[in-house]
Amino acid sequence: MKTSKPVTGQILDGFKEETRLNYDTAETQFTTLLGTEALDQNLGRLHPITCDFEQTLAQALIAAYQDKPDSETAQLFLQRILYRINRLKLFWYDDLKYYENERSVYLQRIRDQIETAWQAWEMSCFDLSALKEINVDESLIAMSREDLDPEPSESGLFFRDQMGAAGYRRLLAITSLDGLVEASQMSRMLGGVANEVHTTLTKLFLEEYGGGRLSRKHSTFFEAMLIEFDMKTIPEAYFKVVPWEVLAGINHSFLLTERKRHFLRYIGGLLYTEISVPSSFRNYSAAAKRLEFPQRATGYWDLHIKEDARHGRWMLDDIALPLLKKYPADAWELVLGYKQQRLISHRAGKATARATRMADSENIKSNKFF
Repeated sequence: MKTSKPVTGQILDGFKEETRLNYDTAETQFTTLLGTEALDQNLGRLHPITCDFEQTLAQALIAAYQDKPDSETAQLFLQRILYRINRLKLFWYDDLKYYENERSVYLQRIRDQIETAWQAWEMSCFDLSALKEINVDESLIAMSREDLDPEPSESGLFFRDQMGAAGYRRLLAITSLDGLVEASQMSRMLGGVANEVHTTLTKLFLEEYGGGRLSRKHSTFFEAMLIEFDMKTIPEAYFKVVPWEVLAGINHSFLLTERKRHFLRYIGGLLYTEISVPSSFRNYSAAAKRLEFPQRATGYWDLHIKEDARHGRWMLDDIALPLLKKYPADAWELVLGYKQQRLISHRAGKATARATRMADSENIKSNKFF
């Protein structure tokens, strides 16, 4: 006999659906504001839109960071709004009019409102007092050794041993948001006085950008993987399928690179990224080989497996440890940045694994599921 859901379950499902629609409407309102000519000068006539949007924003901030029933939906909404603001800091060779409100005070206020609540929530995971007492060089060296060749995680084992063809395409779709503009945020950290640390950062950046040759730029290898599966190569083509956990990682990078006071946190986070990427990308590459995909379908992963091991040594020996000596009182922030990036990356990895599992379970073929 068919049983119905409990009334409480029906109410909760209805609440989630209504909330999702509210967030969708608010995001549409926000994109309208983004495209409004001279936004700051026209806020008066836009008051009905800004009022509705800001009410939903306030609701989302409470839901996301006070563990309400729709916290996941709220997180996605907030990270999507934040991303839309942050990406104005980079030039995408698209319509110049899109950057009309790049320095909008209103957009800055919205960004700061989200970042303040979000970062307080992120930082609550760490005991800052304990970090300030830590032996920084020993900690960085130990963590780097551990993350260079870690024990396989549950997500890593899924990618390596279970992910199917549909899941692999979903993986490419999600990672394309960052892969097609790789290292772009890093460019915000390269201005300023030249020294040995700055020189090594620049060398790393240039390698990511193929030494100025488009054919060697790392994003070109990612584009080749998408082409292999007849997927779209336009940046942000698959924005709608990106989990909030992945968006949070991208937005976190924007936050740190836009504020030089967070330079040491950024370096700590970049150290983790360069150290850990080879181990995670080996799982993706192994999956592609297991699925008998051609080499073009793994080129981006294989390139990073080879190069990022070297980049990790540069980050530790030539950047992080020298900065420890230059800023002994603040060097604990290197460890904070490392640990925070590790947490954000692990969270994003789990979310990506869930999304790829779903793609496989639905037996979706090619890129039609977008």
